[in-house]
Amino acid sequence: MLKNCATSCKNWSVDTLSAELVPVYADDAIVVLEKPAGLLSVPGRGADKQDCLSARVQCGVPDALVVHRLDMATSGLMLMARGKSAQRELNRMFAQRSVTKRYVALVHGQLGAKGDSWQVIDLPIALDWENRPRRVVDPESGKASLTRWRVLAHQGSEDFTRLELEPVTGRSHQLRVHLHAIGHPIVGDTLYGRAPPFGNTRLMLHACQLELLHPVTGAALNFNSVADF
Repeated sequence: MLKNCATSCKNWSVDTLSAELVPVYADDAIVVLEKPAGLLSVPGRGADKQDCLSARVQCGVPDALVVHRLDMATSGLMLMARGKSAQRELNRMFAQRSVTKRYVALVHGQLGAKGDSWQVIDLPIALDWENRPRRVVDPESGKASLTRWRVLAHQGSEDFTRLELEPVTGRSHQLRVHLHAIGHPIVGDTLYGRAPPFGNTRLMLHACQLELLHPVTGAALNFNSVADF
């Protein structure tokens, strides 16, 4: 029986995690956590980039393996597999787009109206080789990239729009690139947008929902997280 409790996980040690790394769910096959903004998902290049969510989790759960990533500046739900078998199945599910990921974002400007149906951004994305790690919309060499979005609310006298986002494809920086391309960059996105309007503001992008079938039991799982902005 699955339990929505980190301590139900075999060999799990919450004491090995920092206070800001919140375990949402764990069992013998998967671990779901809240990644804080500013923490890498996986190690980067250089000694100063070894601290990351995956390394912290593996201190208490050695068989925890990465199946997807969030940008360093993005907060929210991140899923890890326990063991190679679960990782293979979850990788297959992500490749077949049977895992639903949704995000909430605050963007510049007024976009659409609350209650409107889902809209689509369909723009191919490619790496900007001269300005890595930036990505760009490139109709010729870009990979097909599809994002669904809808309006949740307008904020700040309608200077900002709160969106729910669903990346149908999973390109690097996809949500950030797509929203910048349509003229509504995410607040706090200094890589693609503009200087934060509220001073030193974090990227206002949060992974708020994960829906998937359990890789072992097939049970439907739905995890939700509320953004702190």
